Amino acid sequence: MLDWEQIFATRSSRMRASEIRELLKLLDQPDIISFAGGIPDPALFPDVAFKEAYSDIFSSAQVGSALQYSVSEGYKPLREWIARDVAKIGIDCTPDNVFITSGSQQALDYLGKLFLSPNDTALVTWPTYLGALSAFNAYEPNYDQLSLNGNRTPEAYRDTAAKTGGAVKFAYLSADFSNPTGETIDLAARERLLALADELDIAILEDAAYQHLRYDGEAIPPIMALDIARRGGIENTRTIYSGSFSKTLAPGLRVGFVVAAMPVIRKLVLMKQAADLHSSTINQIAIEHVASRGFDAQVAKIRSVYSKRRDAMLAALDKYMPKTATWTRPEGGMFVWVTLPEGMDGAELLAKSIATEKVAFVPGKAFYADSSNANTLRMSFSCADEAMIDEGIKRLGRLVSNAIRTAA
Repeated sequence: MLDWEQIFATRSSRMRASEIRELLKLLDQPDIISFAGGIPDPALFPDVAFKEAYSDIFSSAQVGSALQYSVSEGYKPLREWIARDVAKIGIDCTPDNVFITSGSQQALDYLGKLFLSPNDTALVTWPTYLGALSAFNAYEPNYDQLSLNGNRTPEAYRDTAAKTGGAVKFAYLSADFSNPTGETIDLAARERLLALADELDIAILEDAAYQHLRYDGEAIPPIMALDIARRGGIENTRTIYSGSFSKTLAPGLRVGFVVAAMPVIRKLVLMKQAADLHSSTINQIAIEHVASRGFDAQVAKIRSVYSKRRDAMLAALDKYMPKTATWTRPEGGMFVWVTLPEGMDGAELLAKSIATEKVAFVPGKAFYADSSNANTLRMSFSCADEAMIDEGIKRLGRLVSNAIRTAA
């Protein structure tokens, strides 16, 4: 019998099933209260607007081009809309600096392919987005912990990378309401990161999937906006900004984007031509149609709903969770990060929770490049109403309290 493992590329050994994708299967079980999937509530999708968009496309002369091959860079009117939208937050660019991807996950895959050779080092936060680790893993990197408090020197990063025979290539992070912790990087830390990237001569990959989901607090300029302001224009920047319509309009259409200097865009276009030629033309046209006619209203609607759910989750945690646990208090996004007492294991707790309490969450160690910190959990409040959140956290708090007492 053919041994496929012997003829697969060595990088295939680093491919792992996503714990989050597997946990999404629980959403089909009606008796489970799920805080697992970091996905938008489908009840909030602008379905009527998309129905109108596709109807307009199919009833116009545009239908031929909508169903045809298109340019790899992406649908120009959509790139123009994105350029106008990011300009509002200080990212001054042209449509040529915008590249359309099949979701922001494809952007992470392309950027990993573009920068990482085997044994190169990617600097990531601890924890970081699991999807980024999955995307980068195929390119056989090493990971080092990105410190944002300035307590590591550039030489320390270089020395660590040299020990494994590679070089530091980029720092990856989500600066606003990150997945998984929900935390936001403050202005001083963003500026320190820019200084570190200059010293190391590396790229910064800024994942802005949750940029529009701020519920309170003062907005902080994106790292790319700070970079542009310092350097006088996007062509002089080292920051690469990626975004998505998945959290605001509809994830199923798989439309994301990258904003970067032209040397980066040109390389991404070549990758696109080799991979899938271009993202779905008709979906890009529909996204532009909906965004140009009602993006701000849609964002206001989802902010109103999600902010109430965040408040409900924080209130329930305060009420039901034992005081030996701690959690983040995010200003936006979809996630709360819970840290349990040392010695507890989130994966073991999940198995018990599903069996006895019918509550799902994501064990936190999956978000660490070294699979450490097993005593952590990621919980999403986006797809549960306030009553479900209160009941689910009540059950989970009871389970955690019992586990602590049993271990004592």
